[in-house]
Amino acid sequence: MKILVINGPNLNLLGRRNPGLYGQKTLGELQEYLMEFGKQHEITLNFFQSNIEGELINAIQESDGVYDGIVLNAGAYTHTSIALHDALEVMTIPVVEVHLSNPKAREEFRHISLISRVCKGSITGFKEYSYILALQWFLWTLKK
Repeated sequence: MKILVINGPNLNLLGRRNPGLYGQKTLGELQEYLMEFGKQHEITLNFFQSNIEGELINAIQESDGVYDGIVLNAGAYTHTSIALHDALEVMTIPVVEVHLSNPKAREEFRHISLISRVCKGSITGFKEYSYILALQWFLWTLKK
């Protein structure tokens, strides 16, 4: 199984930006943690992070047919990007939306996700475990 993990804007600041909400791990440490999980469960993981909306869209479009699925933390673009929605809408591979924090427990402008409707599901609020739960879903679903 081959999964692409895409992280959006400001996730390169993990470990420094509000660790109470997002956890102590840096992006590199998060990726190492996920790689270890992937090795244990025979999942090949590739990672992509960008602060630029168009680069995220390109990564999504280029992944179709190359990967078995995407774990996507679109960061703040979750609440603002119709373009990400439109890119996800045409995907033939499943996408799981994840967030380290729980957007519904935060500012009101974070309560609406423009991408949830075009994802298989959303996992939020469990810090790095949100990613693990998404990978578990792929294990349960794609190995059937």
